[in-house]
Amino acid sequence: MDITIKRDGLTLRGVLEGTETLQNDRIAILMHGFQGDRGYHPGKLLYDLSQHLNAAGLPTLRFDFDGCGHSDGDFADMTVLGEILDGMAIIDFVRTKVKAKQIYLVGHSQGGVVASMLAGYYRDLVDKLVLLAPAATLKDDALIGECQGTKYDPNHIPLAVSVHGQDVSGQYFRTAQLLPIYETAQHFGGEAVIIHGLNDNVVSPEASRKYNVILPNSKLYLMEGEDHMLEGKKLSEILTTVTDFLNK
Repeated sequence: MDITIKRDGLTLRGVLEGTETLQNDRIAILMHGFQGDRGYHPGKLLYDLSQHLNAAGLPTLRFDFDGCGHSDGDFADMTVLGEILDGMAIIDFVRTKVKAKQIYLVGHSQGGVVASMLAGYYRDLVDKLVLLAPAATLKDDALIGECQGTKYDPNHIPLAVSVHGQDVSGQYFRTAQLLPIYETAQHFGGEAVIIHGLNDNVVSPEASRKYNVILPNSKLYLMEGEDHMLEGKKLSEILTTVTDFLNK
């Protein structure tokens, strides 16, 4: 079913799947990455993962961050801090409307950064965490003035930087430079699974290795041959690993 959630005047749009009722005891919230969306077609990681979890009896909520996909907002205004506020609104919706007793967070790339920090903020409510190629290196990149091949002066950040033809605000990079990513995530003490492709040329697998160190109850899977999107030959194994973890 289609879901809309208001956050500071913006309408976030998502889809609740694997259930015919709004209220559910368990739910997995899926969060997409930088310049991405929740996934609208088979072959997209979060779409396929959602279907796999639903088939195993676990409802999922996939949504577009503000400025992405079908949600309100302008991508040029996107920041990680804004996506954290989006995620907080989603979690509060799940608490009050879905009335879930068990909440699982699943994030890919930048969505993994957001999910990991939210797990720290909501450590009393989030039961399990899944990080898929979590892009904690976005902070390191911002400090040296680079974003997926685009370079800028990190000491004199412009109002906007064009990345793959889309404007990204200077606010995004200024706040990224000082994000307490690992410092916040390490407050989550629940079970976590971290999956990263060894052929990832966007985010170094070292980011996931560090998450594995700072999350006390985490297990790390490094996937041979997989790139940043995790949609290659190991996709079936990845879907099964995540599903088994969340359902055990």
